Amino acid sequence: MQKLPSLTECQASLDRDLQTLADHRNRWVQTSVAERIAILNEIKDALLPVAQAWAETASRQKGIPKGSPLEGEEWLSGPYTVMAYCNQMMATLSKVQGKHHLDDLPVRELPNGQLAARVLPHSLWDHLLLSGVKLDVWMQPGVTRAHLAEHTAAIYDPASPQHKTGKLALVLGAGNIAAIAPLDVFHKLFAENEVAILKMNPVNDYLIEFLNAALKPLIDRGFVRIVRGGTDVGQYLCNHPLVETLHITGAGASHDAIVWGPGEQGRANKVTNTPINTRQITSELGAVCPTIVVPGPWSAADIRFQAEQVATQKLHNSGFNCVACQVLVMPKDWAQKTAFMGALESVVSHAPPRGLYYPGAKERLAEFCTHNPTFKTIRRPGSQDMVISTLDIGNARARSTEVFAPALNLLEISGVDAEAYLVQAIAFANEQLYGTLGANIVIHPKTIAQIGRQRFEEILADLHYGTIAINAWTGLGFLSAQSPWGAFPGHTLADVQSGMGVVHNTLLFDKPQRAVVEAPFRPFPRNLLSLSFTLLPRPPWFVTNRKGGILGKLLVAFQHRPSLLKMPRIFLNALLG
Repeated sequence: MQKLPSLTECQASLDRDLQTLADHRNRWVQTSVAERIAILNEIKDALLPVAQAWAETASRQKGIPKGSPLEGEEWLSGPYTVMAYCNQMMATLSKVQGKHHLDDLPVRELPNGQLAARVLPHSLWDHLLLSGVKLDVWMQPGVTRAHLAEHTAAIYDPASPQHKTGKLALVLGAGNIAAIAPLDVFHKLFAENEVAILKMNPVNDYLIEFLNAALKPLIDRGFVRIVRGGTDVGQYLCNHPLVETLHITGAGASHDAIVWGPGEQGRANKVTNTPINTRQITSELGAVCPTIVVPGPWSAADIRFQAEQVATQKLHNSGFNCVACQVLVMPKDWAQKTAFMGALESVVSHAPPRGLYYPGAKERLAEFCTHNPTFKTIRRPGSQDMVISTLDIGNARARSTEVFAPALNLLEISGVDAEAYLVQAIAFANEQLYGTLGANIVIHPKTIAQIGRQRFEEILADLHYGTIAINAWTGLGFLSAQSPWGAFPGHTLADVQSGMGVVHNTLLFDKPQRAVVEAPFRPFPRNLLSLSFTLLPRPPWFVTNRKGGILGKLLVAFQHRPSLLKMPRIFLNALLG
């Protein structure tokens, strides 16, 4: 990590950057759709030459050995996701006039009357690369099929005044996943018509070199600036008179310090509802995210594959994810519970080695063990051991603390009826766990059929999370630029939990409620035995994928210039993964 400049050292430079952005904010509003598409295409071309150095540098900084398949995480959650956003936003902008980007979008009414739009698959490439994966965006109640266009892309609607005045936004970048900061900047620009100054988190400000290169088309036009610095620089920017809106991805404590002030002063201000910073602020602040395993007729191979799924939800990026599985909800009376937990521990103990790079992780793990005295340790040679503990419902700290490290709580719920169990598990997640960012459900297709698809969706409607993943990880929602990303609507400044507002959302829905992503329960080719004809093998983001690094590089090249000619190498390595 480079030595951070003090505010005294960089204040003049910050002021110049902010003035440049302020001078160009109205010009951005007036930038035509055609030029915006051209800029996104330029970003793709500027990103590709630095993508490999970006992924490799991030891997080394995170303690991933050279040549490890885990390098694929840095390809996928960095250059790939940025490149994919560019493609998705270009596709939207090419038809946004008259809202024609909605013309071919399948929509349906859910059992509870809400409107859902199927945003993935939406192209030939989706059908090939993510075969069998479905992603629906559920709109907020009141948005109907007839009025969807009125609640979409207001920024590009000549009749709407929304976002027609140029503003200057401060984006406070996250320190864990590389694509978060640039995608937050993109959202400010392309969805809210705001130019942006991005202050990188000191944990990953080594990315500035690559982001300056990739975002050069925006920087050269005066629409973006990227800076580094510590807390003093962040405070200065948050309170600068030229900064009009704020977006933060990080911790709830950081959000509250900005809005209410630090320490006792902040707590007193919150009680009296007197914020010290009244700028509009949006946020994504993490959560204590659950994974609910539903009992069903699983084979030994099913158990192994879904154990890999859950292990990935915990161990991806060493557990430093806002949607890492924090509480594993298991059916206490399920005959295969012991086999599943054994398979999970085996996957965890044999996962490829990596470092524990995020500051404070060892202290948070020690605190977890102190407050969860029933913990056991799963040894991970070459990596930080993972700890797992039985959740004490009476332990409010365990239900409200995002550990942000390789630690997991386990809760068992009694009952053999899958539907009743799922209803009870959802009630637990809603009522007992802090935050509403992401929740995962692992469930056999026969169990869904037994419950009934309509009833299953009725039950899902009661799960109040911004992204729900069925037989997938909510991280897949993050990787899919079409998907809105953020907390379930309804949080306030005084009780912000997982945050307010959404990002990504390249189809520009103005009133999304949640995203629901569903993947095949079994991978290809094993799924063929159960007459499921999807083509998705072990996903490249799994920590168990043996070809993750190769696939990440191939997928970035594909997103740069999609082509059927690139498919054979991708499919071959996917099958070998």
